[in-house]
Amino acid sequence: MGGTPAGGVPVTGAPGRRPSPSPAGGPPRRPPTPQGSPVADRLGGAPRSAADAPTERVRARAVAPPVEPTQFAKPVFTGSLPPAAATRPPQRPAPPVRPRTIDAQTVVIPRVGEDRDAQNLHGVADADDEYDVGDEDAVAAREHPEDGIGRKAVRGIGELLITAGLVVLLFVVYEVYVTDLVSAGKQDDVTAALDDQWGANTVDGAQREAKYELIEGSAFAKIYIPVFGPDYKFSIVEGTTDADLEVGPGHYVGTALPGEPGNFAVAGHRVGKGSPFNDLDLLNSCDAVVVETQTGWFVYRVLPMEGEEQGWAEGRGRSEKCANVAPMKDPAQPGGGPYAQTVGQEIVSPKQGEVINPIPHYEGEVPVTQQASLLTLTTCHPRFSDKERLIIHATLVKQWEKNPDKPTETPPELEES
Repeated sequence: MGGTPAGGVPVTGAPGRRPSPSPAGGPPRRPPTPQGSPVADRLGGAPRSAADAPTERVRARAVAPPVEPTQFAKPVFTGSLPPAAATRPPQRPAPPVRPRTIDAQTVVIPRVGEDRDAQNLHGVADADDEYDVGDEDAVAAREHPEDGIGRKAVRGIGELLITAGLVVLLFVVYEVYVTDLVSAGKQDDVTAALDDQWGANTVDGAQREAKYELIEGSAFAKIYIPVFGPDYKFSIVEGTTDADLEVGPGHYVGTALPGEPGNFAVAGHRVGKGSPFNDLDLLNSCDAVVVETQTGWFVYRVLPMEGEEQGWAEGRGRSEKCANVAPMKDPAQPGGGPYAQTVGQEIVSPKQGEVINPIPHYEGEVPVTQQASLLTLTTCHPRFSDKERLIIHATLVKQWEKNPDKPTETPPELEES
């Protein structure tokens, strides 16, 4: 065991020792490889022990004879070598590279009505902008440009017109509604005072005296127009000044009194201040207008309108309401007589004061005994204007004294509609 062959290296089974050379100068002999090991599988031997397996594998790789590559030789890795160039099938040409589609840039279209100033405020500056959109002063100047002379003038005129319109509107509201409320209060006051006066002028139930206390601004009679409804009733005051007419219908000073020969003339507002004569234009011929005094009732009826004189007796004159109503024009007298121009309704100029004469539109002298008892109502025309005057003429058809034993008795004409 301890000897060595001539010219050789000790042969042992220890790992790391070189194999002993073969006799006769041949290649060194490879130690046998145990069967069943990885090295044995490749080199046909078996390792001596598990510890010698790594070393044996290294040695095997070092001493393994070179293998001549052939066309069909299998390499160490799994798979086979590609066939020779002469036997390879023709390769298909590579498909052309298709260029990648690039989405077009989205263009934002401004909304209708969005001006360039709004775009600048959002950071989109124009090429001709002379200011920085980030500058607050510049942005404020762009939003509120300085007004020119023309712009200022137009704006000033517009403001004046708006102000004037508001003033006119407020004035109309005041005239139509506020003054009605004020006049209604004043009308209630004078009516209550008149009722107290009429009730106090009695002595032990005896007949009351026919007496008028004509004091300007104070009531002395009442007027009813049945066709305007059962609630239509106003107290007539003495005088036609603005202060008097704010209370109610006013009696023209100097004209006749109710029931007397001549012309009992009364004025009243058409719009505002109680509006007692607002619907005066709706009166027709033969409509009743009733006047109440302390001692009696007086029934007037509207005269025939212009154009109704012809055929009056055969037409409307046959109505029961028109029994005592006839045209004032007298065909037997030259020019129709003093009452030729006296009709039921007319529109005149404010300067035509002759409509309240004892005989309307007549300037001559006529004995009182030959004068008819008339009622004339005057008001402004058209509504909301005093450009002209609307005139209503009526004639007295019935009167009677009040019965002190029946103070609530009223004429049947108040029931007409």
